[in-house]
Amino acid sequence: MISIDEAIDAVLGEVRPLPAETEPLLEALGRATAAEIVSPERVPGFDNSAMDGYAVQSAELEAGRREFRVTIDIPAGLWFAETVGAGDAAKIMTGAPLPAGVDTVVPVELTAQHGDTLVVEEPVQPGANVRRAGEDVAEGDVLFPRGARLGPAEIGLLASVGCDSVSVARRPRVAILATGSELVPLGSPLSPGHIRNSNSFTAYGQVLAASAEPVLLGIARDDLDETRRLMAVALEHDVVVTSGGVSVGEYDFVKQVQEELGVQRHFWGVATKPGKPLAFGSRGNTLVFGVPGNPVAAMISFETYVRPALLAMQGRSDLYRPYVYAAAEEPVKGTKDRTEARRCRLERRGRGWGFTTTGPQGSGILRSMALAEGLAMIPPGHPDAEPGEQFLVVLLEGSSAERPPFSGAPASGSART
Repeated sequence: MISIDEAIDAVLGEVRPLPAETEPLLEALGRATAAEIVSPERVPGFDNSAMDGYAVQSAELEAGRREFRVTIDIPAGLWFAETVGAGDAAKIMTGAPLPAGVDTVVPVELTAQHGDTLVVEEPVQPGANVRRAGEDVAEGDVLFPRGARLGPAEIGLLASVGCDSVSVARRPRVAILATGSELVPLGSPLSPGHIRNSNSFTAYGQVLAASAEPVLLGIARDDLDETRRLMAVALEHDVVVTSGGVSVGEYDFVKQVQEELGVQRHFWGVATKPGKPLAFGSRGNTLVFGVPGNPVAAMISFETYVRPALLAMQGRSDLYRPYVYAAAEEPVKGTKDRTEARRCRLERRGRGWGFTTTGPQGSGILRSMALAEGLAMIPPGHPDAEPGEQFLVVLLEGSSAERPPFSGAPASGSART
């Protein structure tokens, strides 16, 4: 068996970035930029009012003037080309261009208007309530580096500078194949000795969450020819994720078939619990993962190894989950020769964190993942521990460029996000 860090390094060492493609802006949500994006224009494009009110010259307010003659009404979308003269004010709406000659907006609630006469009842700071041209984005600003994930705010920012399409990395196409004659697809009756296929559905969701494209190939029964046929189809994709069939059972055909089809095995077995019988190989640029059949082991294996690979293929730098150090709020059973990932929930404890496990921790108890906010990583050979001892907890949401210190680090420090 190899360590978690050795396994991650082996996986990332086989990753090859995918080519770029241009997508309409509304189709780019969740995608990764394929090149640096520089703003072609400034935002806002002109000085404008941040509030409904009256635009005046701050120097006149500072000189004590409180009454102005309202000479123009400027709604949003109207450009007023003339200069507002001394002693004059412009009634102005939020977002309307600020005319020449004035530099401050007095909110309407601080004023009174009597006919064409404006009375400023409370003074404001010079330049108040004005959004300056380019204060958000200047022309030539680097908006995003290569490999940045485009979320809703990023999509909106690109729209604000006129980008209607964007160059993004192609989504990895991930073939998902469950193995085992005991599996039953959804919609079929559940006979004695059979279980429903949940691994394909958790993997499907995890692939989507990694901004990749899942392709369900169904279930390969414990039959050599059927496994070979479906594996050949799977290997035409960018990534293959099989669940089950990678242990040492008499009917575990996945490794044999992959070897027959030219998959080069890089490792088989990682010193973790759950997830020990993880297999990883490649054929050309196709990455091939064999995750264990137990549903928790399958999900944790995907989280730890497949997800970073999918992000790296898209040029992302934030390959890892954030982490914190948290104090156990219950006794912690010791470990043997493997790092154990225990599903847990987190709570704030002053300036730090505390964690409790989600109940039974068997690798077949999928509910333990549904309830979890993080994975408490208990190092190999760690003795039984009393409440209060701190452990690394890898969060199950968010992304970070910093790899969690799986190999061990002082149990102190704050959240790394």
